[in-house]
Amino acid sequence: MERVLSAVMEAPAAAGGESLLGSIKIAVLPIAKVFTMCFLGFLMASKYVNILPANGRKLLNGLVFSLLLPCLIFSQLGQAVTLQKMLEWWFIPVNVVLGAISGSLIGFVIVTFVKPPYPYFKFSIIQIGIGNIGNVPLVLIAALCRDTSNPFGDTETCSTQGTAYISFGQWVGAIILYTYVFHMFAPPAEGTFDLEDVNLPLKNPPKDASPEQVPLLMQEAAVTDSDNSEKGKIKKFLVLVYEKLKLKQIFQPPIIASILAMVLGAVPVLKRLIFTTDAPLYFFTDSCIILGEAMIPCILLALGGNLVDGPGPGSSRIGLRTLVAIIIGRLCLVPPAGLGIVTLADKLGFLPANDKMFRFVLLLQHTMPTSVLSGAVANLRGCGKEAAAVLFWVHIFAVFSMAGWIILYLNILF
Repeated sequence: MERVLSAVMEAPAAAGGESLLGSIKIAVLPIAKVFTMCFLGFLMASKYVNILPANGRKLLNGLVFSLLLPCLIFSQLGQAVTLQKMLEWWFIPVNVVLGAISGSLIGFVIVTFVKPPYPYFKFSIIQIGIGNIGNVPLVLIAALCRDTSNPFGDTETCSTQGTAYISFGQWVGAIILYTYVFHMFAPPAEGTFDLEDVNLPLKNPPKDASPEQVPLLMQEAAVTDSDNSEKGKIKKFLVLVYEKLKLKQIFQPPIIASILAMVLGAVPVLKRLIFTTDAPLYFFTDSCIILGEAMIPCILLALGGNLVDGPGPGSSRIGLRTLVAIIIGRLCLVPPAGLGIVTLADKLGFLPANDKMFRFVLLLQHTMPTSVLSGAVANLRGCGKEAAAVLFWVHIFAVFSMAGWIILYLNILF
């Protein structure tokens, strides 16, 4: 009798321990794969090998962003999406917006207490509030689904669903980046983030600047514009709308691929023409699948190679205290808020029933490090060095934080 009772008592504990170890294995292995490929990229870019110099990494990043990533999004999202599913997935873009709002509020509270050096108040809020909802989640899902013991089903279904869910929210992220983030990264009143050069001629002088502060060429251009104000009003209005909405920046190749995939996948006739395996144009989709498979290793090699340059001079400008606050805020405080948002949405019935991958992707959107594309926007606004420093340190520590959060999410979902 005692043996039976002890066996009954020990069984749940053993099962729980085995479940925990399984969750740790499932969570850590994808991170280990990502770390290994990044290390190889770091090695290839080091001065001892030098196969991936700065120019080579720039070309590789361009290839990933302009071709490989759009191919992956188009093929995976197009195969998975239908009009009915798009209606069921409505909370994915909403989750991206809620993540940006909650992250920015958390960032505002943290930055108010930390008081970063001028003029990095709004900059610090964005570094905490805007996460990577595209590249890094795609990499993690791909690494996770390759393991046959993953809890989301067979490898192909896991990969297709995960990639489709992530891709479905990317267009919202692009709009947020090139509207809200672009506005928040506006240079200070001095016209530049590099205050040492404040006495130099201003590239973008304030609107209320006196005539002697405005370069001569800009004064001449203003006079010419006023002279021609009566001509081409419609054209000028359209140009103004185009520039204000940042349409050129918003409609990047990955966003165009997402929109095309959603339009073609939502129309049954077009879907049968392109995305089904027996379709007459399936050779195009299959070609995109082949190219898309190269995206993950290429982007990780480029990311690892970029770490060779280190954080650069931007760290000293931001300050250690602000940098630590950004890391803690983005990696430790934003994810619990995201967990609360997803849990509440689930309780209210906003999420598809019994779809674990859907919930996992929603949680990942709140858990990722600072958006890499926000660094591109920072370059446009003149604070690229500071953004590069933040991205360097946040991604270093994100290797550990993501593993911990993924373990927690898997134990909650399963």
